[in-house]
Amino acid sequence: MVVVFVVGYGFIVFEHVNHINKAATALCIGTLLWAIYALGGEGILSNGASASWLQFSKTHARDVTYFITHHELFHHLSEISSILFFLVGAMTIVELVDKYQGFRVITSKIESGNIKRLLWIISLLTFFMSAVLDNLTTTIVLITVLRKLLTKQENRWVFASVVVISANAGGAWSPIGDVTTIMLWIGGQITAAHIIGSLIVPSVVNMLVSTVLFSLFTVKGQSIKPVLPDDETREFTTHQERVFMLVVGTLALISVPVFKTITHLPPYLGMLLGLSVLWIMTDRYLKKRSAADKRTLTVTAALKAVDIPTVLFFLGVLSAVAALQSAGHLDVLSQWLDNKVHNIYAINLLIGVISSIVDNVPLVAASMGMYSIEAADAVGMAGNFVQNGVFWTFLTYCAGTGGSLLIIGSASGVAAMGLEKINFLWYLKRISWIALVGYLAGAVAYYIQVQLF
Repeated sequence: MVVVFVVGYGFIVFEHVNHINKAATALCIGTLLWAIYALGGEGILSNGASASWLQFSKTHARDVTYFITHHELFHHLSEISSILFFLVGAMTIVELVDKYQGFRVITSKIESGNIKRLLWIISLLTFFMSAVLDNLTTTIVLITVLRKLLTKQENRWVFASVVVISANAGGAWSPIGDVTTIMLWIGGQITAAHIIGSLIVPSVVNMLVSTVLFSLFTVKGQSIKPVLPDDETREFTTHQERVFMLVVGTLALISVPVFKTITHLPPYLGMLLGLSVLWIMTDRYLKKRSAADKRTLTVTAALKAVDIPTVLFFLGVLSAVAALQSAGHLDVLSQWLDNKVHNIYAINLLIGVISSIVDNVPLVAASMGMYSIEAADAVGMAGNFVQNGVFWTFLTYCAGTGGSLLIIGSASGVAAMGLEKINFLWYLKRISWIALVGYLAGAVAYYIQVQLF
């Protein structure tokens, strides 16, 4: 299973060389890993590395086939589906706002300006938006806006990278800003007020240091002026319609965390509720419009424009990681970190780095399973593992921002890669070192903060 994952990962990395779409490779990896797991389940699970199997076998008959094909597969499918439905809903809402030319309300305000000034505006806007919405939705929205502002691919890739790093930093200090923070918040490891107060400074340091490096080494000071393609210069809608759709679309996105807080239901249901409301509104609004308008401005038209390969890439990658988690690979990795490193700061820093290669969600889940809130005294590090302890708080920062080190290391990075077709090696050469410096700067800021307060 490890060999298949590594080889497949290499094909994704070198997509520009083999000319095989990364979505196809990811789907192949995901299905092959589950097939290997199902066929060799007896041998794989016999070594006792899988925490899921050990827990399952305590209360159920030791039926390996049932455990893999029903219990584990459907369990992970439910989690993966919630992410995919959330992604499809967010992308459709953003696409609908774009169909109504709602983003022209923003782009029209930038007639000309300095590219470094725009870099800082985008970085700050992304940072605070991702805390209110989440890093994935914010990335989709901001990259859509950037397409209206920048014509050069190199500039768009740089700005998209800024968005990825700032979105991950902004999501780390908010209880609803990232999937991992939501997991730790719901699990009781952290509280909302504590995570905001403890991680706002490290996250700001991460964002500021990264943006400074971007402005110094990746962009040149020059005037820019948005050049819109032909279909963007035509007036499909009135100014009032654009403003209205921009406001309503934004409210639909912002309402998702509110919906989750009130109902305690998964965020994707809130996103689908917002989409359904927009769908009903637009269908009623367009009932007397021309056939041409209906072809352009309906939710159906927006759905057709959604980047399905990106969604399938998510499906393949998350399925592959889920197989590795279920089989026990990530449990082995977590135990190795605990036994060999045994320093909460070093463990979390390594988890952050590893999360840029393997999805941070199962890594955080494995960490939550490895350490119990009540078992603080048992590991001889009392105080670090209690609710809002240093371990959980620093884990939130590292898991949230470590994914920026590679373009495929976070949901926002994968979305940016899919939307802008960013080359993996280009990001590795040009951006990864900036993300690493920002990541370590924020970590140092947190360590100093702990020592002082």
